[in-house]
Amino acid sequence: MTPPTARTAEHAHAHDDDVRYEAVRSRDARFDGAFFFAVETTGIYCRPSCPAVTPKRRNVRFFATAAAAQGSGFRACRRCRPDAVPGSAEWNVRADVVGRAMRLIGDGVVDREGVAGLAVRLGYSARQVQRQLTAEVGAGPVALARAQRAHTARVLLQTTGLPVTEIAFASGFASVRQFNDTVRAVYAATPSELRAAAPARDRAARRTATPSAGVPLRLAHRGPYQPGPVFDLLQREAVAGVEEVSGGPGRRVYRRTLRLPYGTGIVAVQERPGPSGGTGTGTGTGTGGGWLEARLHLTDLRDLTTSVQRLRRLFDLDADPYAVDERLGADPRLAPLVAARPGLRSPGTADPEEFAVRALVGRAEAERLVRRYGKVLDAPCGTLTHLFPEPAVLAEAAPEGTPGALAAALADGTVRLDPGADRDGAERALLAVPGLDARTVAVVRTRALGDPDVAPPGPAVPDTWRPWRSYALNHLRAAGEWENDR
Repeated sequence: MTPPTARTAEHAHAHDDDVRYEAVRSRDARFDGAFFFAVETTGIYCRPSCPAVTPKRRNVRFFATAAAAQGSGFRACRRCRPDAVPGSAEWNVRADVVGRAMRLIGDGVVDREGVAGLAVRLGYSARQVQRQLTAEVGAGPVALARAQRAHTARVLLQTTGLPVTEIAFASGFASVRQFNDTVRAVYAATPSELRAAAPARDRAARRTATPSAGVPLRLAHRGPYQPGPVFDLLQREAVAGVEEVSGGPGRRVYRRTLRLPYGTGIVAVQERPGPSGGTGTGTGTGTGGGWLEARLHLTDLRDLTTSVQRLRRLFDLDADPYAVDERLGADPRLAPLVAARPGLRSPGTADPEEFAVRALVGRAEAERLVRRYGKVLDAPCGTLTHLFPEPAVLAEAAPEGTPGALAAALADGTVRLDPGADRDGAERALLAVPGLDARTVAVVRTRALGDPDVAPPGPAVPDTWRPWRSYALNHLRAAGEWENDR
């Protein structure tokens, strides 16, 4: 006889799957990326908003990640392209080992350092990391990284004219054979067939996409998105030589330099978003997302996945605006602000260590540091001429005061701000840096560590705004009701 606790768990799981099936039946794009469904009779997995005929409930299985669906033998739907959905907002919110691991895998750590390197960064054994990820998301780190490599390969195949062999290694595969086998398994097509099946817009982009022209990308987001406040912030903060914002409101372009694991990059992101439902699928309930147009110029294409993830964190593209707006919209003070700016984001940063230094010294001093210690690009592009100086360079060249102490702590690993850093541990380490105040640390935790629930010291912030206090304060700032706390 099944124990009562087991029966309860089975009933709860069945109920959850019934809720998911209703989302699939209504093609609700709010759940794109939150889960995936697969159809046993066709061997295909899809995003919830897939416009294809809804399968019968008995033929459907649900998965937390695309990697889990692939691991069970399902291939990606060519119609809804489930690998292109925004990432699950859960991994941004969670501070546990699984959330940290998912952020690190997204940043390409498994490709660069292997599972052993991922485990070291998390402070767990490789076996523990494998067990926890498999239990939570249905796939281990190798499978998750493989799914990510396959997505990168599809983007390069369909949007650039690069040779297939070059794409194989740029996507992170160890060999062309591994690349070919993975593409066939995930997409049920050879790389050449996948390239030929590209949508018309990707074929058009491919004609102009060369290493010198950059890689065109559509950075998808779910739900409404308010680009104006994000670009306002980036324009106020822009450090000359490293960043620039051009154009008028509504049509601005943000450009910046990037220091990446294998080389350097320059990225351009347009303010004007793609239309709702712009991921190429039906939106069902009309609650789909859209995208931001971007173009990446990389000295080494192996950095594509990492640079995309860093841009997604900078623009907060994996957020769940429905959950945020529902919670904050229930507060009398915030309700009119949420109604005025649905989908307001909490921007992060493309370089956490750079941001920590900039948050401490301010814009003018940051520009001086760039001019004096920044690395000059081999091929400057307009006003973009430098990379922001690395912490080790600053620690050696300007060791005095709090900026020098912070640079030294970042350089020797005393303070860790990478995507897998423990947020509480990082905050304690930052507060231990002589002269670093709690207000600056709160800003660094919000932006560099992507914490959605930070309240700076000072006036009390209601607990009813949890777990979205960072978003609540952004609403108040956008409305001019909260002083700039930097």
